[in-house]
Amino acid sequence: MIVRMSKVEIVGTKGRLMETLTLLRERGVFQIEPEIEELAEGGYWGRVRALAPDEKALSERLFFQDLRDRIEELLSYLPKVDVRRGYLEPLSVIDIFPPLVEKHLAACRERHLAKESRLKELAEFGGYSDLLGALEPLLEGVDRETGLELVGVTIRAPELVGRLRELAEQITEGRFQMETARSENGTVVGLIATEKGFADTIRSALQAEQVPEMTFPAGFAELPFAQKAAALRAQFAEVAEQVAVLEGELEGFARRWLPMYRRVREWLEERLALLQVTASVFETEMCFFCHGWVPSAEAAALRQVLAERFGGEVHLAVKKILERDLERVPVALKNPAYFRPFELFARLLPLPSYTSYDPTPFLGIFFPLFFGMILGDIGYGVLLLLAALILIRLCRARTLVSDGAKILGVSALYCILFGILFGECFGDLGHRLFGLQPLCFERSAAIVPMIYFTLSVGVMHVCLGLLIGAFSALKRRLRGEAMFRLLSLVIVLCAVVLLVGVIAPLPWQVNRPLLATVLVAAPLLVLAKGLLAPLELLKIFGNIISYVRIMAIGLTSVLLAQVANRLGGMTGDIVAGILVAGLLHAFNLLLGVFAPTVHSLRLHYVEFFGKFLEFGGRRFEPLEKGPK
Repeated sequence: MIVRMSKVEIVGTKGRLMETLTLLRERGVFQIEPEIEELAEGGYWGRVRALAPDEKALSERLFFQDLRDRIEELLSYLPKVDVRRGYLEPLSVIDIFPPLVEKHLAACRERHLAKESRLKELAEFGGYSDLLGALEPLLEGVDRETGLELVGVTIRAPELVGRLRELAEQITEGRFQMETARSENGTVVGLIATEKGFADTIRSALQAEQVPEMTFPAGFAELPFAQKAAALRAQFAEVAEQVAVLEGELEGFARRWLPMYRRVREWLEERLALLQVTASVFETEMCFFCHGWVPSAEAAALRQVLAERFGGEVHLAVKKILERDLERVPVALKNPAYFRPFELFARLLPLPSYTSYDPTPFLGIFFPLFFGMILGDIGYGVLLLLAALILIRLCRARTLVSDGAKILGVSALYCILFGILFGECFGDLGHRLFGLQPLCFERSAAIVPMIYFTLSVGVMHVCLGLLIGAFSALKRRLRGEAMFRLLSLVIVLCAVVLLVGVIAPLPWQVNRPLLATVLVAAPLLVLAKGLLAPLELLKIFGNIISYVRIMAIGLTSVLLAQVANRLGGMTGDIVAGILVAGLLHAFNLLLGVFAPTVHSLRLHYVEFFGKFLEFGGRRFEPLEKGPK
């Protein structure tokens, strides 16, 4: 339902402005209106003006913004830790915060930059960790006191290993040892041990073969190769320890000061939001006033609270909503518990205008009905109901999933109901095993009756849309539109009765008035809507025919279920039959959730809502505190 709104004016002494705005934010029911046309039309300009911030207010806003930005920077340096909530009231001690924030900001910035620098070093060392992991086992087999020269290489392709051995063999005449290993990232590394006199020649040969020698950070260049790995490991551990110390210091600072700074930031944001709202407030020499919107059910309570809190210095008056205000009235939706989950589908549409209708109740009534008519199977309905109950239990905190599960649960109940009427349980399995018989008709053998049934549903649904559209147009004083919808409704009903007469012939005394009504109403349609009226009327008949999709999609589901049962029976094996039939039924059930949802929504969005729903509403956004 669209919440009824009241247009209100709040007037008070100027000294109570910030307290009043604070109260309005706490109540969260007042949306301020930044433009007031009555002022210009009433010639009040000159005596009434927009509230202009004085020098004190401007300096206060700059002070708050600067302090908020510094605290934001400080908090960005701190780790996210669970701390208690702060309850400090900053107003009385706000002057001590700038120097305190500056001191803490400098200290935390220094630690943060130091930590970032150490983390960068760790990242650089990390690039060597994989290679070191592969090389260290090779170094364990090398006697470091022999004076041999060690050359580490990174080999881009494993087939080069043989070529390197040949080169080393030629250069050293067999006086070398070469070992290779594969690092964790897949790179092949090699370690060549030889006499010092051959080392430079080997390095030159490696460069000629474009095999890079393993490089280490500049600070390790002078160390022998065998000591580089150990030194690199030690340096890595030392830097990691420094990072841990810096993180510990920042975490300790956060645990001590984070509650206070979060509370101050929250207070500053509230204060800045209030100062921003003052741009929509007007003033005279003595008082302030502002216009806005309040849910009608809250207006009296808000008036009483203002009177009690400020001792009569602030008043609320309810103003008459003029016709020109209707497009500006904000829209809020509020529905009973059953319909509330269906707002999930209503939110897919633009917001309805204030003078239109909330689509949620219509979705709550007709969506599960159409879903059940399409799927209509006891077995599928029970499975969907179980899935919905599990999702509701597991996802209580996730509103979106929980609402979707509730819609699925209601739709599953309708699915079971129509399954009983159609006599279907996993297709014809219920009939085969338990002799289940349809109470209404069997869909797979009654295609023509199903077409008549779905067309009847379409006539009812579209005619309801036309009737609501006619009332809506009358409410908005659009007489031509209202006349067109009423005449269309009359012609559709007459045409339906005449078509029924084709199946079961009616006496001429009945047909003649119906034909006369259609002949009279048709020209009036053109007068009401113009030359395009006949095309609009044909479109309405096309909308009704669209409801045949309920039969077509449902019949597809029935036939697929029967195919699953027959294929399962044709296997000649219980296990294989259950497996084949189960897979096909699972696929059918998946389609049975997707297709009815899409087509039921389409029947609402296009065929039904197009008859009466007016979009373009303005969302109700009251002054309220931000999330904690």
